[in-house]
Parts: sequence; structure tokens; C-alpha cells
Amino acid sequence: LEAGILQPPDTEHFCSGPATDTVEKILPVLEAAPPPEPPDPKTCSPREYLEYYIFPVLLPGLAGLLHEAEKEKCFEGRRTKFIALDFLTEWLYNKNPKREDESFTEFFSIPFVKDWLKDHPRPPIPLSLLLSEEEACIIIQSFWRGYRVRCDSEIQQLRQWQKKLKEERYINEVVKKFWAKQEAK
Repeated sequence: LEAGILQPPDTEHFCSGPATDTVEKILPVLEAAPPPEPPDPKTCSPREYLEYYIFPVLLPGLAGLLHEAEKEKCFEGRRTKFIALDFLTEWLYNKNPKREDESFTEFFSIPFVKDWLKDHPRPPIPLSLLLSEEEACIIIQSFWRGYRVRCDSEIQQLRQWQKKLKEERYINEVVKKFWAKQEAK
């Protein structure tokens, strides 16, 4: 038992097996030209259906997805605004042979996507994902500068005076009366 633990694992065991055999069988088929006559989609085997109807369309879409994910820097950070399924849906919709003559359609303009989002609205994307690093830095710095200014004793006195003035003059009631008059007109 101890001798078995100290020995390195058998690499042939990991490299051979049904998974690698399947990959070796599929790759040459993908690189080869498709058969001259397509198999009947209703009677062909699942493997033939995948190889002839699904993979020739899906694999270029997945390659485009990886390129776009690299552009969006998805591999650098943990969270991104890039939604891979949205990209793939848009890509497949626009590359559909039935839509060859039509112009490019954005994801949110696709009819079935519009219908789905009416019934299942998405939560908004967090602001932290929408802002660039420079924009986020500006917001943080402006907040910090404002905080430091508000900590100044003269500014504190001014804010307390404004608060007291607001309470003495019942400014909230004055504003409500003003808007009630405006709405009555």
C-alpha cells in the first residue's frame, strides 16, 4: 500500500479511455468536408445529427464567443458585464441561414427575446460592472473630497444653521403649499 502511494500515478490511465477516444474520433470528422448528401434529421443517429446539423453552426459561434470574452476581459476579472448566453443567442440568430438577407439584429431587438423579457425582466446590471476604472476613480475621489469638506468646522456650522432655518420656517410645509398651488393652476 505504501509503495503504491509513493509511486507517481499511471499517466496512461488518465490519457486513454472513452472520452479521449471520442474526441479523437470527432475531430477528424469536423475537419473533413461534410457528406455530399445530408442525412435525414428525423431518422439519422444522434451522432450524425450533431456532426452534420449542430456542430458546423455551433463551433464557430463558440469560437466567436471566446474572442468576444477576451475583448471584454472576462478572463482577467472575477465579475464582468459580459453575458455569454446573450452573445451566443445574438450570434446564432444573426448567422441563421434563413435570415441571410436581413440586417444585423441586436440582442434586445430579437422578437423572442423581447417576448421573454416582458414576462421575465432582468435585474439591472450593477454600476460597479458598468463603470470603467477611470470613472469609478472619479466617483470615489469626488465622494472623498466632499466628505473631507463636510468635516470642516465652518461647513458644519453652515449646515447646522441651514437645518435650524429649515425647522423654524417650516420649509417643508411652504414647499408643499407651493406645489399644491402649482398643481391647482
